[in-house]
Amino acid sequence: MTSSKTAYVLTAAAVALGVFAYGADKVRGPVAAPAAMAEAMPAATGHSEKPTAEHGAAPAATSAGGSELADLSGMQRDALRREIQSYLMDHPEVIFEAVEAYRAREAEVQQQAQTDMLKSEPEAIYDDGFSWIGGNPEGDIVMIEFMDYRCGYCRRAFEDVKSLVEDDGNIKFIVKEYPVLGDDSVTASRFAIATLQVAGDEAYEQVHNAMMTMRGNPGDKVALTRLGESLGLDTDAIFARMDDEAVTEVIGTNRALGDALGISGTPTFLFDHQLVVGAVPRSQMEEIIEDLREAAE
Repeated sequence: MTSSKTAYVLTAAAVALGVFAYGADKVRGPVAAPAAMAEAMPAATGHSEKPTAEHGAAPAATSAGGSELADLSGMQRDALRREIQSYLMDHPEVIFEAVEAYRAREAEVQQQAQTDMLKSEPEAIYDDGFSWIGGNPEGDIVMIEFMDYRCGYCRRAFEDVKSLVEDDGNIKFIVKEYPVLGDDSVTASRFAIATLQVAGDEAYEQVHNAMMTMRGNPGDKVALTRLGESLGLDTDAIFARMDDEAVTEVIGTNRALGDALGISGTPTFLFDHQLVVGAVPRSQMEEIIEDLREAAE
């Protein structure tokens, strides 16, 4: 391939990245209109710039490639647009390859951001002072679960998590209340957090376990009243506490932590510094823990 053609291919890939960065929903068809592609060219060499308020596009790049494109004459720009469009029409797979490369790069950036966060803010993650701690508080492995009481996958994973912590005997298990499925999820989490603050660790564990296995809506206040009474708890005191700022702060802090770690759903597990998304089987959790222990030897 000639150097000229190579340049066109590279530019096409850059345009594809720019198109993806703006949002695939704005594109109809395999190739953007030539004029739109020309507008994308200066920004396509640098996807990390902040978007403008009006168009969501990145500002003109200051890299060498961006400067060269900006210096082209009108005729040269028109010729380049036609060449890019022609090449992409003949080789639409370039767009998908560029998108995959973009996604892989973004995943690497997010992974590094998560690693940096885990290393720089250990107290906020492992010792926040308000999350319930089960298992062995002195365990050699820390296992954290970001969960929602209305999450079917959290419920599916519940028994595996519970039995693993009990059978292993050397896992420090931390629950992060992370309601993401609507108002009833928030109500359920508020009840659990208020129980912890009013009645302590043992009461919280009983409520948590019951809410993870109860039929019906765990955010229904009538059902919560019955649950509290069946466990001998002071439900009036718990309900009075539910809207307290101290409860709101717990949920807000956990959400901010989840945002910083890139957590978008439940359950999400954290094994020491390793994030695992979704309801994974007990055997997989055991393998992760075994690998962590071997690495620590």
